Amino acid sequence: MYKKLFRRIILLFVLFIIYIYVLVINYLPDKITIFEGENISLRTFFGITLDSQDKVLSVSADTGEKTINKIGSENLSVSLFDKMFLKNIEVSVLPRTTVIPVGNIAGVKLYTSGVLVVGMSEIEGEDNKTYKPYQDTGIEEGDTIVKINDNIISSTDDLIENVNMSNGEKLEVEYVHDEKTKECSITPIKTATDEYKLGLWVRDSAAGVGTVTFYEPSTQKFGALGHGITDIDTGELLNIASGEFVTAKVLNIKKGEDGNPGKIQGTVEEQETIGEIDKNTEFGIYGKIKDMSSLNIDMSKEMEVALRDEIELGKATILCSLDNQTIGEYEIEITKVYKDNNHNNKSMEIKVTDERLIEKTGGIIQGMSGSPIIQNGKFIGAVTHVLVNSSTEGYAIFGDLMIKQSKEVE
Repeated sequence: MYKKLFRRIILLFVLFIIYIYVLVINYLPDKITIFEGENISLRTFFGITLDSQDKVLSVSADTGEKTINKIGSENLSVSLFDKMFLKNIEVSVLPRTTVIPVGNIAGVKLYTSGVLVVGMSEIEGEDNKTYKPYQDTGIEEGDTIVKINDNIISSTDDLIENVNMSNGEKLEVEYVHDEKTKECSITPIKTATDEYKLGLWVRDSAAGVGTVTFYEPSTQKFGALGHGITDIDTGELLNIASGEFVTAKVLNIKKGEDGNPGKIQGTVEEQETIGEIDKNTEFGIYGKIKDMSSLNIDMSKEMEVALRDEIELGKATILCSLDNQTIGEYEIEITKVYKDNNHNNKSMEIKVTDERLIEKTGGIIQGMSGSPIIQNGKFIGAVTHVLVNSSTEGYAIFGDLMIKQSKEVE
């Protein structure tokens, strides 16, 4: 009896270890991007090793940290105890980069790829009965409608026109759900006003204000916000077809307090175009500057982007504009650094210590997202979030994460 129990315990232990290895291997990415000389931060497990065919991988004898000092694309092989090959990881090695931290408030206009479904409601037909045309179609809030009867849908006007042209006939709809393209049929309902409707509330654009983080002179690329723009109704990251970066006018500053975050209130109406937005990602928005004059960038402030190992706990400064005239520099403190974090924009914990900024804003407020952080003469990251229960504390994203995203902008 005891032997059987012991065998079961051993079997469960072995299965548990195998399960851990499977999780670790699946967690390893297929592709990573690093800077020349940057430590490769990959969580592995006992016996899982990394190597390169061209022997470009350097391993520190003191710390065991791994780096690649050759610019370009390399393949790392992942193996178990140097015997069993598991997978390849493609590593893109970028040259060290210099940028100009900006800190200007600017406006964002995004136009979706297709139309975003933000709500659903019953339709009252011309017979005074209520209908749900969308029921059992599979379409959900957060999905994007891209085609109707093979006609491309790029705006709410396109959708309305195609639905009204149906004369109540069944429509073939192509939509995107969780990044997968799907199809369904839906029959519009005629209302008492002689219109045809699907019962879907949709949106094709979004606008707001935020802070420009950096400008890269060599490529004319910019990064801003440090986080993506999500739809206010669905909470989903907007899948954009295009976007504009425009000047913004600050109207008012609502001071934040613990439990009640403040915000910069501004307008993007009748403002000038600064550039084009190509990407809306979890790590910020990115594009190219077309008109430098409206940003008032100081070209003499170009500086290196810090590697994560160069970031220290303690004092740093942020740049942000709280009016329509000047950019101020304010003291903060880096309280925690999560060096291995590549999966979200909460790379560092920060605290505002500058009494001038606390007096004006109460700490970190909406609209300050993207404010660049400088430490020891290098760009290290950008403000992303405020802690709701502490208006002077929040999160910031690593500068290297934002630069790597911007490098993918065509």
